Amino acid sequence: MDPLLLIIRTIGEMFAFIAILRFLLQTMKVDYYNPISQAVVKITQPPLMPLQRSLPRIAGVDVSPLVLAFLVKLGTLFLLVSITGSAIGFGPIAVFSLVGVLDTLLTIVFWATIGSVIISWVAPNSPHPAPQLLVQLVEPLFALVRRVIPPIGGLDLSPIAIFLVIQIIQSQLPRLM
Repeated sequence: MDPLLLIIRTIGEMFAFIAILRFLLQTMKVDYYNPISQAVVKITQPPLMPLQRSLPRIAGVDVSPLVLAFLVKLGTLFLLVSITGSAIGFGPIAVFSLVGVLDTLLTIVFWATIGSVIISWVAPNSPHPAPQLLVQLVEPLFALVRRVIPPIGGLDLSPIAIFLVIQIIQSQLPRLM
């Protein structure tokens, strides 16, 4: 792979990842004063300000980070296609970008769930900001699943249910493209 393409793709994917992470942190009401949350806000705030002013909140949720992630993925893919000289239209690039945002969102939740499960075994109630952030990020999802599937004999099955739902959705994403 051409190093220039690799650099462009990596920077675009990383920024889209951070924008999606900001959406999740806001939606799950993770501690705003966590140093990691603060870093995510500082990195994403300048490009988000115009979007936050122009986009309405949907059911009280700020969707501007998702729109920013979509635009970053769209711009990155458009730039990569332009550099390589491929003949791909705007429609497929837009669909690929949208599916990419959804896939990244699901991947973040998947790995945060794994991290939270491991932390619950190794270092429960850790004072470090990273474990606190992971637990706060997925706990609302765990609580939602626990309403449907209560713990059985002290065993919390909510992470397994979340893994299953994520895998089902991600397995269907290629059909959208």
